[in-house]
Amino acid sequence: MAPESAWFKSSYSNDTGGSCVEVANLRYHQQVGVRDSKNRIGPAFVVSATAWSSFVGQYNSLDTNWGVARTGT
Repeated sequence: MAPESAWFKSSYSNDTGGSCVEVANLRYHQQVGVRDSKNRIGPAFVVSATAWSSFVGQYNSLDTNWGVARTGT
């Protein structure tokens, strides 16, 4: 899929072993790969760069409860 050097841990992940994901920008194919950082040889999924951008934009418009719009405070 992508070389190990292409993967980076999400800025929302931490080092406590919790829910961490890694992302790889697959520019050649205009796609983004997503995988579990604790299982690097396990399955990963790939979405279009457009879909990933939309997901990140939607996430950034919500608070951490996933569904409540941020109020700007």
